[in-house]
Amino acid sequence: MNEVTIRNAIDSDEQSLVHWLSQKDVAKWFPLADRREVEDAARIWCSYSKMNAVLTALWNGEPCGIANLYIQPFKKLAHQCLFAIIVAEQYRGKGVGTKLLGSLIDLAKKQFSIEILHLEVYEGNPAISLYEKFGFKEYGQQKRFVKEDGQYLTKIFMQKRL
Repeated sequence: MNEVTIRNAIDSDEQSLVHWLSQKDVAKWFPLADRREVEDAARIWCSYSKMNAVLTALWNGEPCGIANLYIQPFKKLAHQCLFAIIVAEQYRGKGVGTKLLGSLIDLAKKQFSIEILHLEVYEGNPAISLYEKFGFKEYGQQKRFVKEDGQYLTKIFMQKRL
């Protein structure tokens, strides 16, 4: 039986994140242009593990997804938080994203007292349905945010009050 478990991220999870962000079908949903940018993004993303703000999903013990809270260091902003999530392509549609996002929301509320959780996603990203399932609502758009191969994508801002 396949089972999804969630744990705090560890240092070696950064390499899984680099691998996933480097895949062509995944990279189109992130504003990263080359290997250096992918490695920088993964390093920053995983640096929040020092605050226990990064969760890794495991499928039968193997990393299959990572989500983080970009915890604000400023007191006036500490009530809200941007997050990011990624699930390895071969594990999508198997409940990994649902379990990982549910655990991240729980972590945001219980450990960090987050009141508003928000995200940024490009139009057409299939993860939008997951966010809507959890009650995230669109609150704005930035047209022509990213340009790749002559095509523009709109960035959609979504949030949920916890």
